[in-house]
Parts: sequence; structure tokens; C-alpha cells
Amino acid sequence: MVKSQYWHWAINLMLLLLLLVAAFKINQLHQNSQQLMLSCSSELFDRRLEAGADDEHYLVVDLQLNGAKAVLNYRYFDMDGAAAGTLLMDGKVERLADKQYQISIDHKQELDGTGQMPAHMQYVSYISNINLNRDGNHLLSIEILDVDASKDYAVVRFQPSNTVCGCRLMH
Repeated sequence: MVKSQYWHWAINLMLLLLLLVAAFKINQLHQNSQQLMLSCSSELFDRRLEAGADDEHYLVVDLQLNGAKAVLNYRYFDMDGAAAGTLLMDGKVERLADKQYQISIDHKQELDGTGQMPAHMQYVSYISNINLNRDGNHLLSIEILDVDASKDYAVVRFQPSNTVCGCRLMH
């Protein structure tokens, strides 16, 4: 009788463990299944300068979220199309809400362009350097303000730079 109770208890314990492992795996697959690819753009103006001053730039942000990984490529151009600089960042992404993501950047590479570095690039470089050097990561949040998948567009706000971009949804 004691042997029978032992096996019954052991089988129940194994079934419980299998159920917990299955639930963990399903949750992990669900979290890793998030995928988002955007190609965003915005014109940048330094309002501190006089009208007509030569500090207008164009920003293109390519964003790829794949499971728990995120890659951002900030590319800056002057209004004539000359490259003004690039920031490449990658890290881990966490979905905070339906249309909100937080990215913990743990790696950044900067590439110089021609001419003066845009004020926006200077700010993103400065604040991310402080956080990476102090904490080992830089937190960046993305909020999708508007989206229409049937027309392949979205409007996205990037923080802490408070940049709003029009984006194309990439498939």
C-alpha cells in the first residue's frame, strides 16, 4: 500500500512539473514571437537658430524588434542628402503595453558623417553615453501613437529624445 501511494504522489509531482515547464515554454514562445520592423523619418530643425541657418537635418530611423532583441539605426542627413552621422544601437526589448516598448540598449556604435553633427545626434549620443557609462545600459522607449497596417504606416514617438516620426511598416 505504501509503494502504491509513493508512485501516485511521484506521478502527480511529475505531471505538475511537466505542466509548469509547458506553461513556461508557451510564455517564452509568446514573448519571443513579437516582431516589428519600421523605417521612420523626420525632418529636424534647431529652433534655437535663426531662420535660414544651415542646421536643418533629416533623420531616418530603422527599427527592428525580433523577440527579445532590438536593433536601431539612426541615420542623419543634411537637406542635400549628405550623410551627417549614424548611431547604431542594439539591446533587449520589453513590451510594456499594446503599443509601448522599452529597449535596454547595451551596445552603441557612432559613425561620423560630413559636416557638423546634428543637434539631435549630439543629444542622443550624449545622453546614451552617460547612461551606458554609468549603468551599462541606456533605456529608450517607443510609443506607437497611430498605426494603420492596411496602409503600412505608423506614427511613433521615441524617448528620451521626444522625436516623433512617420514610419513605414516593413514586412
